[in-house]
Amino acid sequence: MQELFDDLVDYLKGIWIKRRYIIISTWLICPLGWVAVSMMPDVYESKARVYADTQSILAPLLKGLTVETNTDSQISLMVKTLLSRPNLERISRMTDLDIRANTPKEYEKIIQTLTDDIIIKKTGGRRENIFTISFEDKDPEMAKSVVQSALTVFIENTLGENRTDADSAQKFLKGQISEYEDRLASAESRLTDFKQKYSSMLPDQYGGYYNKLNIAKEQLQVIELSLKEAETQLNSARTQLNLVPTESSNSQNKIQTSSSIKTDYDDRITELELALDSLQLKYTDKHPDVAEAKRRLAHLEKQRTSEINNYLNTTNSEDGSALVTSQNPVIQQLQIQVNQFENQVASIKVRANDYRAKVTDLENKIHILPEIEAELVALNRGYEITKNKYEELLNRQETAQLAQQADETTNKIQFKVIDPPRAATEPSGPRRILLLILVAFVGSGVGVGLSLLLSQLSPVATSTTQLSKATGVPVFGVVSASESLGLQKWHRNKTIIFVTSNVFLLIILIMFMSYFLFPDFIQAPLKRIF
Repeated sequence: MQELFDDLVDYLKGIWIKRRYIIISTWLICPLGWVAVSMMPDVYESKARVYADTQSILAPLLKGLTVETNTDSQISLMVKTLLSRPNLERISRMTDLDIRANTPKEYEKIIQTLTDDIIIKKTGGRRENIFTISFEDKDPEMAKSVVQSALTVFIENTLGENRTDADSAQKFLKGQISEYEDRLASAESRLTDFKQKYSSMLPDQYGGYYNKLNIAKEQLQVIELSLKEAETQLNSARTQLNLVPTESSNSQNKIQTSSSIKTDYDDRITELELALDSLQLKYTDKHPDVAEAKRRLAHLEKQRTSEINNYLNTTNSEDGSALVTSQNPVIQQLQIQVNQFENQVASIKVRANDYRAKVTDLENKIHILPEIEAELVALNRGYEITKNKYEELLNRQETAQLAQQADETTNKIQFKVIDPPRAATEPSGPRRILLLILVAFVGSGVGVGLSLLLSQLSPVATSTTQLSKATGVPVFGVVSASESLGLQKWHRNKTIIFVTSNVFLLIILIMFMSYFLFPDFIQAPLKRIF
């Protein structure tokens, strides 16, 4: 440690010996630097503070009904993109800065200046969206215009972003909905054609193919059983009819007087006979009402007789038996039963044949059933997927429309300008005081560095230790210089010159600083004089 301290002292002594280079460097650097700082043009800063309020009143009311966007992230993105090329070109046009450019190179320089000098930063803390936009320019009005333009672009871009996103979302959703409508219509058409083609094999309210086949077989069994029962009953009725003794046809009487056969005219004849009896109690046979009732009664009896004859003749031609003309009520009843059973058997046979054909058709289709079921499953799956997507897109469109209407009614982000931009009355820079002091330190530092460098290039021993290290010869004694040599006076003069030089430089520095620290007392009188 002591050795390091001794080396440091030796370096300082070497610098002190070469202190004339400090004087030279300070006089060459400081005055020129101070004059350059003094001639720097004034710049004026304009600022604006804006607050972005993201606490919309509609937000809690529309929660879950509309698309919720992260407004903080949106504002952060707008802050980062404010200094993008399109925005800077727009600001240059709004402030007429582009008019100043005569060449593309000058225009690029203006854009670069805006990029470097427009500063936007968040000043309200992490949770408060308070932003400060500032810009410096030689013209205070231009600085104000640039800040105002940047503020306008920032607000418009942020508010317009929601509307642009909403329009883009609406356009995209409409296109997708139109596409899915076509796909859904196509899927419905394919499914309908398939169901129409294989309607007999597809599941319905009665079940699927196998259920239909089982039902058809069960119904066929029931119908065949019913057919056997009807045939048995028919055979029994015919047997009974054949066992009844027949009568001679000569002994047969007119069937018109028989009351064993029921016709459609019986009830009307009975009613008309009752009405005729009532009229005969009141009037004679020549009364018009009585004559009309007798005429109608005769006409109905004639129609009843004709119907009975037609029925019996038809039965006689079918069986070829003379029993149909019999007056025996038993024979007539058996004939009616036979006719009824024959009709029933014929009807059941038709139904049985129809169900046999149906069962045969279903059994013939059993080998293609797996393919039909697989195709139906695929069609239903594709239809359901398309339908679900279509309904989901419709819901999204309604949500997007509601969100857009909410944005048009009230903005999610409300901008409140706290401090509007103003033209500065006093320059904000450059910071000449600091620059003047910095120039002084630079001049002194260059001088010290130059003195240290030259002291190492042409070293002068300032102590016995340094001399011993440099020569490698031990030093046993030191002889002081006599006053007659004049070395002490020479060193004293050098010190006086060094101090005087620094004092003059300090006075000059103070004068420059006073000129800018007290403009009303120094600059104003000088401007009036010169």
